[in-house]
Amino acid sequence: MVDPARARKLAKRIGTIVATAIDHEIKDPRLAFVTITDTKVTADLHDATVYYTVMGADLDTEPDLESAAAGLEKAKGVLRSKVGAGTGVRFTPTLTFVADTVPDTARHMEELLARARAADDEVARSAASAQPAGDADPYKEPREQGQDESSTDSSSPR
Repeated sequence: MVDPARARKLAKRIGTIVATAIDHEIKDPRLAFVTITDTKVTADLHDATVYYTVMGADLDTEPDLESAAAGLEKAKGVLRSKVGAGTGVRFTPTLTFVADTVPDTARHMEELLARARAADDEVARSAASAQPAGDADPYKEPREQGQDESSTDSSSPR
């Protein structure tokens, strides 16, 4: 086992090396819109998981996740050798690429929050013009001071 701080530093370094290599050195057009979002390294520093997202060419086009995964799989050996040269550790970690679902989950959460806000606004609009179902004051009136004092006399012994 290694120090967790060292594992985090190595993970950050691996993510930087992989992102730079994809951007500047690997000329695969399938990797043009790939962004490295996070990297995790196991406690023994032998395996690294690299999380990535794929953006579309513009806002209207869907990202091509399958071709990006195939491009990353093909470039895995080159990327691992770049990581080995750039980190200087005794054993170069194996790289595993996983599509990051956080942006999709965040987008879904934003849609759910927008629906909840719309429902809250609808309830507020209907509550503004609502009338109470029963009397205006549904609670009982408090007793008068002089009323029924003989039945609730506190000075009588039990």
